[in-house]
Amino acid sequence: MKPVLAPFPDMQPMAARLAPVLGTRIVPVAWRHFPDGESLITLSGDVADCDLAILCTLRDPDRHMLPLRFAAATARELGANSIGLIAPYLGYMRQDQRFAAGQAVSAPLFAACLEESFDWLVTADPHLHRIPDLAALFTIPARRAVTAPALAGWITRNIPDPVLIGPDEESRQWVAQVAALASCPCEVLRKHRSGDREVEVSVPSVAALKTGTAVILDDIASSGRTLVKTIERLAPGNPPVCVVIHAVFAAGAHAGILAAGARRIVTTDSIPHESNAISIAQILAEAVCSLP
Repeated sequence: MKPVLAPFPDMQPMAARLAPVLGTRIVPVAWRHFPDGESLITLSGDVADCDLAILCTLRDPDRHMLPLRFAAATARELGANSIGLIAPYLGYMRQDQRFAAGQAVSAPLFAACLEESFDWLVTADPHLHRIPDLAALFTIPARRAVTAPALAGWITRNIPDPVLIGPDEESRQWVAQVAALASCPCEVLRKHRSGDREVEVSVPSVAALKTGTAVILDDIASSGRTLVKTIERLAPGNPPVCVVIHAVFAAGAHAGILAAGARRIVTTDSIPHESNAISIAQILAEAVCSLP
């Protein structure tokens, strides 16, 4: 599949990287607000008789959901044959069960909402916990773009003697794969969370940390507290590099991680941020091309 790309405004730089790989054209999504805050969505080009891929990262899904639905519905009205969503970051995946009485189980609810507008979905390494894969959430075709090769490539090119540190068990799947590809040692720590911003992390023991460069690898940095606590557990004098797939970064999180002693924070471009240094355009394009 080589769909026409319809990027939301902040995703136009990624669209410029994706379009040549896919061999397709770009029809930008214009998004402006009326004085009362309501959105006006405009597709800035012809979409009749084409397969369309709307490109929108879901770092702020509450803000984006209505404009996404407007864009998809408008494309259908204007004659698009099919409409997919490339969401490099897919929100609402953490709440996959009811942890307290009365709570909404948002992961399947959000998936169902997306299915009402889109015929297929591509995302990069979604934050799945107890859900085994995207097929357990979506009935439409849903592809996961695997970021490990891009992460390993950047680490190999830029970090001397890397030692990968996973801050918790949830990070194991990424840490083990990246360490194997980069041919470097790794260790996964234990984490206990007592609140949204209260976490404790175990002390690493891997001997290679005495001479190598610590690289803390995680899929998401949101509050930043997990990375901060992990940095505090490392020996002083060897500041780590933090490599993160999705740069969610709640208010003050990025600055807090640097203040804790990170040498550098590097992220993929799944969410536009000043820390972006690893492009995932190629792997997203490959996932799109794998669709029937």
